[in-house]
Amino acid sequence: MESMVKILALLTLMLLTGTGLLSAQDMAPVDSIPSDSTIMSDMQPMKPLKAPKDWSTWKPDPKRALWLALVIPGGGQIYNRKYWKLPLVYGGFLGCIYAMSWNNSQYKDYAQAYLDLSDNDPSTASYNKFLHLGVEITDDNKQRYLDIFRKRKDKYRRWRDLSFFVMCGVYALSVIDAYVDAELSVFDISKDLSLKVEPTIINTHMSNNPFDSSSIGLQCSVNF
Repeated sequence: MESMVKILALLTLMLLTGTGLLSAQDMAPVDSIPSDSTIMSDMQPMKPLKAPKDWSTWKPDPKRALWLALVIPGGGQIYNRKYWKLPLVYGGFLGCIYAMSWNNSQYKDYAQAYLDLSDNDPSTASYNKFLHLGVEITDDNKQRYLDIFRKRKDKYRRWRDLSFFVMCGVYALSVIDAYVDAELSVFDISKDLSLKVEPTIINTHMSNNPFDSSSIGLQCSVNF
């Protein structure tokens, strides 16, 4: 097959040279003629180029935004391309985590102080760090400090639990915001959508007198 291609190419070049359409300098050696395998490889179809995405007409998918917000905190806002909301989401999470950590540490300290004061063991006196300088706990004021430590440990425990529920609320709000934001991305907010309120004359048809059968009111109209 390859030899026949070379012979046909040589005959074609001889005819072109004889007619003057091709000079001898333009003649290429027969060996330089590509083989059929090379021609077939060059004839392979090219893959079509992928058109770039037009971000100006891109609309988020509400379901995808919902699942991303459920799996990754703030993922729905990133998918909706509302990056300015990320400081609010992550700031709320970090604030709640800090509040939980601080209230939990205070709860543990006051709970330990309450236990040390209740066990009548002088070697366990962690409550002294909560006392003012020069103040000592005696049998006369022991019950008062027990009530103080008990109330404070209960208070910090409630605040710790409340911080956890607030963090769950921040998480729920971020999920709702991502879904609603994606849903409203196709809502028409153009200039054609407007509400007009203007005065009008209302005809009541209650009397033959045009002055008695008409009244002045307000008319609302929505353009969309």
